[in-house]
Amino acid sequence: MATIKQVAQEAGVSKSTVSRYISQKGYVGDEARQKIKSAIEKLHYNPNVLAQSLKTKKNQLVGLLLPDISNPFFHDWREVRKNF
Repeated sequence: MATIKQVAQEAGVSKSTVSRYISQKGYVGDEARQKIKSAIEKLHYNPNVLAQSLKTKKNQLVGLLLPDISNPFFHDWREVRKNF
């Protein structure tokens, strides 16, 4: 798994520039943009969503609260798992 540091080294730019490119915040020149895009494709880089959520203190999780899991209104998940 490639890191942002490896992408920066491959593209010949700083980690900050790669970060600005990924987050689409701040200015990144056209030449640097093309180099970073090529490096990301070459290294098959995928941003680490867990690391991003730790840094930004935001995540994409959804919580589900059920008042009573034995209530027949809510589906029996054991039956659902058997079908898969």
